[in-house]
Amino acid sequence: MSTMHSNSFDIRQLEAFAAVMSAGSVTGAARLLGRSQPAVTRLIQDLEADIGYALLHRSGPRISPTARGLLFHAEVERHLASLAHIRERANAIGLDEPPSLTIAATPSLAAGVLPQAIAAVAPDLIPRHLHVQALAAENVVQAVLARSADFGISSLPLEHPGLDVHWIAEAPCVVALAANDPLASNDVVRLSDLAERRIITLANPYRLRHRIDEALERAGVAPQRMIDVNASLTALTMVRAGLGAAIVEPATVCGVPLEGIVMRVLDHTIPFLFGAISPAAMPLTPTVAAVIDAARAVALAMPGCRLHDAGGVEALADTVYGGSPMTEEVPS
Repeated sequence: MSTMHSNSFDIRQLEAFAAVMSAGSVTGAARLLGRSQPAVTRLIQDLEADIGYALLHRSGPRISPTARGLLFHAEVERHLASLAHIRERANAIGLDEPPSLTIAATPSLAAGVLPQAIAAVAPDLIPRHLHVQALAAENVVQAVLARSADFGISSLPLEHPGLDVHWIAEAPCVVALAANDPLASNDVVRLSDLAERRIITLANPYRLRHRIDEALERAGVAPQRMIDVNASLTALTMVRAGLGAAIVEPATVCGVPLEGIVMRVLDHTIPFLFGAISPAAMPLTPTVAAVIDAARAVALAMPGCRLHDAGGVEALADTVYGGSPMTEEVPS
């Protein structure tokens, strides 16, 4: 069994390894770091000797990470990011400025909610350094739990004893159509109208996708052609290219409007639930509190959006996991 040969790491070794992983070669890493190639090679070898296992496969001039190297790299990235944030926060303390801020959000909410929310916050509350990470929903939760993010905005489920949930919003999914699509002339689009269309939607079966599938089944629609994507913005660009109609959450459509695409209400309510979270029992800085409040206001500006009791996360389990029936919207 491998064991570490020292109790601490040389930061130069970690930086060298991270640079090799980013550049894909020792030569490229040496250029990134302003060091000689032999110096970088030596730092990597010393690091491997310290931890007791190989991080890289070597085949002549070509290198590739080992399985352990990939796992270790994720830890190194987090560590180096934390050190950078400590330096930023130390500088902010010395200048009596707001500390640097790291926000984790799913891609749709990072693009569709955060920009307007941050812009609405008083300028003197915005730190010199602001970090926004677009991550998968599960990774948003993990980043907040690990406190590598000050707070997060993510789709549900969010129940976890290590999280404080500040607000939960529900907005109905919409259909995005090309502006010249015949269905674009309708205020309300029936799911049955999409039966012969290629449907573009999200892929994650544990989040929004299963609710979309349930709604299609209730409407008697069995799509013969589908495109799965992992980000709503990708779905919208495919709609613009004429590849089909997209059933997506409304945040991206509202926050990142694309020329040539229109948004229409669906005749079935497909709930998209999302909320703001921070580490449990961690006092909010004025900046974090302001951005969380501003994000809630941006969310509520979405068509049909409403708030739920943030203390009732568990009560939403049926809606989140698809246990409660969908309701039909009656066109006005």
